[in-house]
Amino acid sequence: MGFLTRTEFNSLEDLLVEQIKDLYDAEHRLVDALPKMAEAANSTALKNAFLEHLDQTRNHVTRLEQAFNDMGIEPSRETCQAMKGLVSEGSEIINSKGSNPAVRDAGLIAAAQRVEHYEMAGYGSARTFAGQLGLTEVADLLQSTLEEESVADKKLTQLATQKINVEALRSTARVSG
Repeated sequence: MGFLTRTEFNSLEDLLVEQIKDLYDAEHRLVDALPKMAEAANSTALKNAFLEHLDQTRNHVTRLEQAFNDMGIEPSRETCQAMKGLVSEGSEIINSKGSNPAVRDAGLIAAAQRVEHYEMAGYGSARTFAGQLGLTEVADLLQSTLEEESVADKKLTQLATQKINVEALRSTARVSG
């Protein structure tokens, strides 16, 4: 996460603030990336999943702003290098226009799940720090988002295993067979 670029932390609260700034930047990057992923998706179900998560992501931004407010800090972003990389990798799949559409959808899900797992790690750590600092309201906000990220990941897994990957396999078998 972006906090690794900072040279010193003098308290767990410093680390928490840096984590929240990093998550804030990551969520803003996703607000920009999710519409592109939805547009690139061939499957209507996948398009809808990305658009639904876009609405949730906007709420995640709002929750982080509330966390900043609860801590008496002005919301600000710390560049999230990891999310920049994950979004860049997703862009490679989005831009693979000549690819088999079903296989591209499977790739979009894989890219989205990498993002979800990264976010779950970040929110889980930040929630734990907030809880240990006695910042119950902040911990609760972060926990709510963590739960939504987990549900989104499970939804993507279900969509992949029950529909998208099956179609990708079928379409690949038709091409090579």
